[in-house]
Formats: sequence, C-alpha cells, structure tokens
Amino acid sequence: MDRVRDLASTRAAVIFTKSSCCMCHSIKTLFYELGASPAIHELDRDANGREMEGALRGLGCNPSVPAVFIGGKYVGSAKDVLSLHLEGSLKQMLIDAKAIWF
Repeated sequence: MDRVRDLASTRAAVIFTKSSCCMCHSIKTLFYELGASPAIHELDRDANGREMEGALRGLGCNPSVPAVFIGGKYVGSAKDVLSLHLEGSLKQMLIDAKAIWF
C-alpha cells in the first residue's frame, strides 16, 4: 500500500490503469484533452501490479482501475471522474493541483 501512496503523490495527476481497459483509455484521453500529463501506471505491465491492485482495493478503489489521484488524493474511478467533468469541477481540481496551468 505504501508503494501506491508513494506513486500517487509523485505527480499532480496519477492514474492507475490496465492496458486492456477501455474506460482507463477514456480517462487518460480526457486528461490529455484537458491539457494534463498524468503519470500512468499500468498494473498489468508492472511486476508489482497484482500487489498494487490489491492495495488500491484496500484504499476503497472498486473497481480497482482506473484509479485516479489528483494532488495525491484519491478522486475515484471512471464514473466519479466523468461526473466531476460533467459538473465542471474536474478541470479546476487539475488547475488547483497544478496538473494544468490554464
């Protein structure tokens, strides 16, 4: 769990994904379109991926991917991030965390 927390706090925006997850791809694309360049950790391509997936579940991430962290804080899964985007607060969260500058 410490590894997940450490990785989640390394950048202003961090997304834990799996390479085969279509919702993960959608969330990454959304962040790129908003001007953010998040750190991406693909659990299925990481030697410690299973351990990290278990740690994400332990933090309350259900489903475990995509798991989005902004400013070191867990924001939620795809559903949560899309809700924030539709209500207009996701971009401001990214600006506040200095993940984007405009």
